[in-house]
Amino acid sequence: MLLNRNAYSWQTPKHLLMLVSIIVPMAFASWQALLNNFVIEKAHFTGAEIGLLQSVREIPGFLAFTAIFVLLFLREQKFMLLSLVMLTLGVAITGFFPSVAGLLCTTLLMSIGFHYFETLKQSLSLQWLTKEEAPEVLGKLISVGALASLITYSGLWVLLEIFQLEFKWVYLIAGSLSLAIVLFIWAAFPNFEAKVPQNKKLVLRKRYWLYYALTFMSGARRQIFVVFAGFLMVEKFGYSAADITLLFLINYAFNWLFAKKIGKLIGHFGERNALIFEYLGLILVFVGYAFVDSAIMAGSLYVIDHLFFALALAIKTYFQKIADPADMASTAGVSFTISHIAAVVIPVTFGLIWLVSPASVFLAGAAMAAASLVLAFNIPAKPDEGNEVRRFKWA
Repeated sequence: MLLNRNAYSWQTPKHLLMLVSIIVPMAFASWQALLNNFVIEKAHFTGAEIGLLQSVREIPGFLAFTAIFVLLFLREQKFMLLSLVMLTLGVAITGFFPSVAGLLCTTLLMSIGFHYFETLKQSLSLQWLTKEEAPEVLGKLISVGALASLITYSGLWVLLEIFQLEFKWVYLIAGSLSLAIVLFIWAAFPNFEAKVPQNKKLVLRKRYWLYYALTFMSGARRQIFVVFAGFLMVEKFGYSAADITLLFLINYAFNWLFAKKIGKLIGHFGERNALIFEYLGLILVFVGYAFVDSAIMAGSLYVIDHLFFALALAIKTYFQKIADPADMASTAGVSFTISHIAAVVIPVTFGLIWLVSPASVFLAGAAMAAASLVLAFNIPAKPDEGNEVRRFKWA
């Protein structure tokens, strides 16, 4: 990696990654924390409308593979910052359009920025970090984001409970502050060069099949949490916007305290053991969602569910170990598209199922976690190029 000659010691790729890891908690997490209360109280959504909105939100994720074509004209780093501009602007204006059509438009703008950003951040992280340091540093980035989330959700709680601001002003403040950080990063950091030139075409390799399968199931399963777990808190148990914000504060406090340690544990115990532990836990969590009748127990499941997501970085480090270094940018886009194939369909279809049986939605999530568990057993103890899938010895 090469820095400009006049760069200061703090102008490093790791510090850039840490700063951009602050922006999503400020912008997207604010959007997400307020969303369920905003759409129910101001736009009068039911499960069908929230499912439609979340399906539209996932369309840019399904199209994330197009990032590789944009990279023919833009550097990855600049493209990542442009994506953050779209994300923060989308959040800032969300509260001014409390209707189905308005929310679909602002959500689409926000989501285009978010999904391109996540694609490019994954690519650049795996290019800039060594295989040895990646698990710990990626865990540290989650921890930094969690600390930013703690501060953000504390601010949201104060704005909602103490100052009792309307949703539109809270969205505007969160989006504007996030945009200011993006502009600072753009002005303060030089362009960094990757060690290995990236393929500027779509890459699909047979030997990556297990990574693709794990990514697909992760994307499908995550929708149950993102779309319906929070909706359950509001619709069934009557959580207010401040209650949801407090729940997120607890979530990110755990991530701040433990994400870096989780990264170290993944480096020590290996990706297979980490993912097996995650999926066993998620099966129990989703079954719990299906039958819970206590608001406190539901909130506890929500916190545990969120904590398990930190283990999912094992999928990224597994890929880094087995992949050709030149495939990082292309495969980041392809993997986001794969993870969103189900994500485009699940929110709207499961939104209709929700109208009949909310429990069935979460039992389907448990089945997805079980399928992921089977896949995780196929990861070798020491994945590497040429050793992508575990070879079982049959008697």
